[in-house]
This record gives sequence, structure tokens and C-alpha cells, in this order.
Amino acid sequence: MGLSVVAWSCTDLEVEEIDSVVIDSPDGGFNGVDVAPNLTDSYNRVANLGGQDNTYALMEVSSDELLVPTRGTDWGDNGVWRTLHQHTWDATHQFNLTAWNDRNAAVFVLNQIIDPASDATPAQLAEAKFLRALNMFIIMDLWGQVPFREATDGVDVNPSVLSREEAVALIEEDLSAENIANLPAIGPGNDAQILRASQAAANFLKAKVYLNKHILLGAAPGSTPDNADMDVVIASVNAVTNAGFALEENYFGIFDPAPDNESIFTINRDAGSRIWNGLHYNHNAFEGNTAGGWNGFTTTAEFYALFEGSSDSNAPGSGQETRRGYVPTDGYGFGFLVGQQYGYEGQQLTTRSGAPLVFTKELPGLTGNGEASGIRILKYHPENGGAFPNRQILFRYADAVLMKAEAELWKGNSEEALTIVNELREIRGASDLTSLDVTEMLNERGREMYIEFWRRQDQIRFGTFTNTWPYKDNTEEFRVLFPIPSLAISTNPNLIQNPGY
Repeated sequence: MGLSVVAWSCTDLEVEEIDSVVIDSPDGGFNGVDVAPNLTDSYNRVANLGGQDNTYALMEVSSDELLVPTRGTDWGDNGVWRTLHQHTWDATHQFNLTAWNDRNAAVFVLNQIIDPASDATPAQLAEAKFLRALNMFIIMDLWGQVPFREATDGVDVNPSVLSREEAVALIEEDLSAENIANLPAIGPGNDAQILRASQAAANFLKAKVYLNKHILLGAAPGSTPDNADMDVVIASVNAVTNAGFALEENYFGIFDPAPDNESIFTINRDAGSRIWNGLHYNHNAFEGNTAGGWNGFTTTAEFYALFEGSSDSNAPGSGQETRRGYVPTDGYGFGFLVGQQYGYEGQQLTTRSGAPLVFTKELPGLTGNGEASGIRILKYHPENGGAFPNRQILFRYADAVLMKAEAELWKGNSEEALTIVNELREIRGASDLTSLDVTEMLNERGREMYIEFWRRQDQIRFGTFTNTWPYKDNTEEFRVLFPIPSLAISTNPNLIQNPGY
């Protein structure tokens, strides 16, 4: 059994055209695939979400909480980072193309596993359907349409394109109660097990899908979802709770390598990019190590201001809520790093030219920045994961709690939603909110879930993604979807470019 790949090239760009990956058999038909290694490969494809570019960049750098300013020539990269934050990308953007290929290739492999010819066990089939639902959900969220190739289709067959309704229906089918029941019932605390699909992970994903279902089906951003869908969100989150997951007292401890009660589904990817992409070049991993950070990713003063605490200092004991973190004088801080930065022996760190390393709240713009411009964010920390264990959290229990609160809010149960949010805020060292509306609900999701993959999706659901924000003036409404990559359009006539592109 051989794997045949057709590659397409355009000028100096060469990528695998995922619509042309087929499994050949001696008789010319499809006789199935070896399920176990292909499932492992499918989990590895999900782990690609743990990088700093491609799908992650589309989901986070395009939002109001994360940007990658150019510093001299550092992080210029032909504008790929700046255009994401400014909402000026086009159909040739390299991250958009790679993300499209990654997610669609994953779906095709899973279609092969799910095909009856592969003879997957009920448990393997449930895992494959969970992973297909996850990948298709991301494709629908980013591009609004899904090219679909059956396992039995040959290379000469152009993939069909699922409508919004067809794609959502297939995702719902993959997350049916029958399929979820065939997954293992895994609770918190076992990092080896939560790298795989479980009933809790599937229920979490089901909640995420139904929370966004109206948007996936084409409703206007910011519109009110159906109560019946919100009931599914609440029931799905309750199922996660009943599996034993719970909120942790130690917020930043959630992101260290030790088992915890909040991690529902993790990916087999080290956290290096989450640790080093914002730290300065002189933030070294440990004493005697000369390799430091990459000095790129930052946030805005406006996003930092969403958190409770003094605006003048993020030193320990400055009255800030736990999630904003702190900057000590004897090592690297947690959360939002602003002001003078210190080494582990209490020394004031400097820039490469010897000036004090003082991270500023403001940036001059997306270009023309010095080494110290901008607040940096550090959730995964060298102290907690200096060996870079292969563990990044994709599904976290606090997210589930906030999804339930949001569902109650959309249903008009604002007092119930407020109670849920304030219970979380108490654990996080923040004072109670006196009221809760959609704006504050989005803010609370930002405070809890920053740089954890979902900010763009949240902004679209609440109708703020096409607003202006710092260093971004573009308000074109069609930007809630990314363009179908030009290369994909040219190789599959069934695809239709998204409006505006």
C-alpha cells in the first residue's frame, strides 16, 4: 500500500496540495488504513496548534490581545505578523495557507480512519470522530466552508465543498451522545490520558461548538444564539463538571508540568514558543545559559487595563488580581511583564545596548519599536517548565465554566451568570462584579483565557472583531472570515472565494 502525493507549485512556493493525498491499493480501490498509527498522526497534527504561527497566529494575533511589532528588522518577516493585527491580510498570506492545508489534511486522514474499510474499533472510531469534529470546527470558524474528500475518492476527483449547514451537521453527528459514550471516561490529573480524546474533552468541544453554532451557520457577529443551543452548552459543561474537573486555586500553577484539575485536553507540544516569543534576548533560561528570549509578542496597554489593580505597578502586592501576575525583583515575572525586569540574582536586566530593560505599556506603532517596547505575557514559565515538557493545554475547565456563564447570560439569566463569574473571580483574587452584560462577559473571558487560542473567536461571537483597537483601524466586516488561499482556489473549482477577497 503506497502513499501518493501530488505537489503543486506556484513561482517559488511549493506546498502539498492536501486534496491530492490518496491511498493506493493493488486493485486501485481503497482498502483502508492502519488505524493506530494514523490516529497517532492525527493527534500530532492537532499538536501543530501549539506553535506561534499558522493557526495560532490566525486565532490570536488577529485579535485585540496580541500583536507582534517589528523591532528594527526583527519580526519584520515581510509583514506577515503586522497584517494579521491590522486586518489587511489577503489570500496569499503564508500562515493562512499553511493553516488551511494543516487542518484540511487532518480531516482527510480522519476520513480514511472513519471509512468502514479501515475497520476501526468503536473506541478508535469515536476518537477519530472527535478529532474530525475539532478540525472541522476550526476550519468552519476560520473560513466558513469545508472541502471534503471521501476516503474512496481518487486524485482525479475534486473535493466537494460542504455548506455551512452540512458541515455543522457532520460536526454534531461526530459529537453525538453515542460517539461520546465510546470514549474513555477520564477525569483530571493524568497527563498521559488527557493527551487523548475523552468523554470530558468531547463534551467540552460540544459546548464550544454549540456556543458558536449560530455564527458557524452564518448569523451576524454579536447576534443572540438560540436558547436550545445554549441548553446544550450548559448540559455539556455540566457533564465535564461531573467528570471531576474543577477550578484550581493557583492560577499560574495550572501551566506548570504537574497534573492539575483544570486541564481537560492537552496537546503533545512543548511550550517553548509560549515562553520565549515575548521574553527579551537577555531573559536567559537559567544561570550560565546565553540563549534568551525572542523579543516579539506583546499586548496593548488597553488590554492590560482590563485587569483589576494599580495601573502604575505590577510588582508583587500592588493590589492586582491574580491573573494579571506580577514582576518580582528576584527573577522573571508571571502574567503581564511591565516596567523594569530583573534577573534571578536581583540584577536589573538591560537591553543589548546596556540601557535598563523597562518594558513600556505603549508602543510607537507596529514598526519603529525599540527592544523594550510593549508589555509581554508569560503564562508558561521557565521556572515551571524549563525542560519544555510536551504539554500545552487546549481545553481548560475555567473556559467551560465561562461558557456556561455566557450561555446563561444569552438566555437572559444574568443573575445566574453573574454568580458563576463571581465564583471564578473570587478564586482568582478579584473583587465581585456588581452586574454582568455582554461587554463584561467578553472582558472576563479575556482576563481568564488570554493567549489560550480563543480570543478571535470570542470577539467575533460578541461582535467586536471588526471594531477599531490599538494599531488597527480596519473595520471591514468580511474579515470575520479568512480568505480561501489562492492556491486552493486554483486547484479546486468547487471552492468559492469568501466575500471581500
